[in-house]
Amino acid sequence: MLGLGATCGVMLSLASKVFYVYEDPRIAEVEGLLAGANCGGCGYTGCNAAAVAVVEGDAEPSVCMVAGRESAEAVAVVMGVDPGTAETLLSYNTCTGGDRAEDKYYYMGINTCQALAALYGGKRECEVGCLGLGDCVKACQFGALKMGPHGFPVVDEVKCVGCGKCEQACPMDIMEIKTMSQRLLHLNQFGDRIAPCQQTCPAEIDIPKYIFQIKNEDYEGAVNTIRQRNPLLLACGRVCPHPCEEYCRRGIEDEPVSINQLKRFVADFEMNSGHHLPIACAPSTGKKVAVIGGGPAGLSCAYFLRRLGHGVTLFDAMPKLGGMIRYGIPEYRLPKAVLEWEIQGILDLGIECHTNVMLGRDFDLGSLVASGYDAVFLGIGAWKDYSLGVEGEDLNGCYTGIDFLTRFAKDQQGDGDEGDKIPIGKKCAVIGGGNTAIDCVRTLVRLGVEEVSIIYRRTRKEMPANEVEIEAADHEGVKFNFLAAPVRVIGDENGNVAQLEYLKMELGEPDASGRRRPVPIEGSETLIDIDMLITAIGQGPDLFFKEEGKRLADINTTRKDTIASDDPVALQTSIPYVFTGGDAATGASLVVEAIGGGRRAACSIHMYLSGENITPPPTTLFKDKIPVSLFDAVEGITPSPRTPMPELPVEDRIKSFDEADLVIKEADAIFESNRCLNCCRICYNKDAA
Repeated sequence: MLGLGATCGVMLSLASKVFYVYEDPRIAEVEGLLAGANCGGCGYTGCNAAAVAVVEGDAEPSVCMVAGRESAEAVAVVMGVDPGTAETLLSYNTCTGGDRAEDKYYYMGINTCQALAALYGGKRECEVGCLGLGDCVKACQFGALKMGPHGFPVVDEVKCVGCGKCEQACPMDIMEIKTMSQRLLHLNQFGDRIAPCQQTCPAEIDIPKYIFQIKNEDYEGAVNTIRQRNPLLLACGRVCPHPCEEYCRRGIEDEPVSINQLKRFVADFEMNSGHHLPIACAPSTGKKVAVIGGGPAGLSCAYFLRRLGHGVTLFDAMPKLGGMIRYGIPEYRLPKAVLEWEIQGILDLGIECHTNVMLGRDFDLGSLVASGYDAVFLGIGAWKDYSLGVEGEDLNGCYTGIDFLTRFAKDQQGDGDEGDKIPIGKKCAVIGGGNTAIDCVRTLVRLGVEEVSIIYRRTRKEMPANEVEIEAADHEGVKFNFLAAPVRVIGDENGNVAQLEYLKMELGEPDASGRRRPVPIEGSETLIDIDMLITAIGQGPDLFFKEEGKRLADINTTRKDTIASDDPVALQTSIPYVFTGGDAATGASLVVEAIGGGRRAACSIHMYLSGENITPPPTTLFKDKIPVSLFDAVEGITPSPRTPMPELPVEDRIKSFDEADLVIKEADAIFESNRCLNCCRICYNKDAA
């Protein structure tokens, strides 16, 4: 027996040498960090199989749906990979149509979505909508999905582990499994189930969702929904001209929903609560980005980059952040205290900030690269006023629009100097018809100027300023001198402005902008007495940084002196690690356009830092519309009055810079949210108030 035992021992020893199988020690380490439930929710046959998949590179560190983010981050450390990939996955339903969609086919005896989709694409008129038979619900092993009362699946985020079974089961790609970062990175696509208002919003906010949340008094949820696309909801709620409302489906048969007032209502709700709602950020990627320009584009870009896990530093030439929304928009439209509160909420995410520093003067691209920045965003805005090009426009008492508003704002908030003070006249004229011109005249009224007038070469109908701002200026006593084109400014013996000469005009054929071209009337020269003149005929970027011999001199620009990019969605410049957005890329435009540009640039920068292809998907919607979603008529709508904007009485508001437009009351917000048809691509609630 002793000999037999010894022989067996020798044979086993030899066998262990011959048949030895190496197992990577990381497998056991990773397995120990998983939940140990062997539930199969990850799609692998137990935790050991999942650990093997992670070590072999077939699964992400976040493979375990039960253990959560902490486990994923620990696994990422073991594997030596970017912990930024260790975000929790969650399931999302992208269709809110359900039973609202009309049926075009009737099927009998079919009880699965897969079978229904195989026969002529299913029963719904909507080709991309939910089929409603609940294959996704049956596939969920954790009870996190149920069919809601309106015929589409509802996710219980508490129970959802992001296993992806519902996504795999849905033949219409209704269910999506995404991390927070993936949702932040998503740009509107032609295949999306989105309403016309969301398609039109430059920031791509899910408008029906946040209005539905207001309707159900979930104000925090509404704030979070808006902030997923727009970090400046307080500012936008006050100054956005709401292009989304032009495509509001209710507006086809009735007055459009007051979308922007509802945005402001929930934005003010958060501010008045006294604390910022928590904002989640992805784990640090170890990458650093320099954002040059602290206006809406730069703030938006910095916000999204930080949420995606990158280190961000803001650089701005002005004394305080905010850019044009601080120095170009007057206090009565956007109070500085409101703006400060909003900007602080963005900085609190962990964003560094340096003000009073200028690109090309205090630092350059080379110094940023040497300091370890992996990418740069240029959001320098459009601060250069266009000049009239007429005799006398440089006389004493003549100013340009942005310069006037900026100097006044700096003086008003105490960060200017003696050179920023502007002597105010008694009889002032402002040349132009845009928002800057309107801001100038309404500011002059509040400064006590006796007579304020606008000189515009077209008619009121062609004025590009927001209609509500034009009406407000009219109510406040501003005089409008239409069809008048300035030809020269006349000074007195001391070099001060004394008169403006203009030609009367008549409208001819439309020009490239679609507006009728003003044509001078011969012999119609007219003089008006003034002692102050502001020219506000437009502005563009100041490409001050293009210094010969410097790296940024190589950046391509357009004939309009904007920073060029190969793709208006990707916003990557001719220098691969430099991106742009906002007015620097588009020319002077809307605040919400700049916010959208900042987000798109952040998405591209994230892909660049991740080594991904920056080319946007060919199905990206951008400024296009989904044709099938645009209606000529909307049936079943009972007209109901739109909630009016509350405002200070004219006699009160012209005496101070107090905020002129006020926020609607909660009862009005609930009423207005009930006017929303909660549209999807083609579905809408016909029984809305």
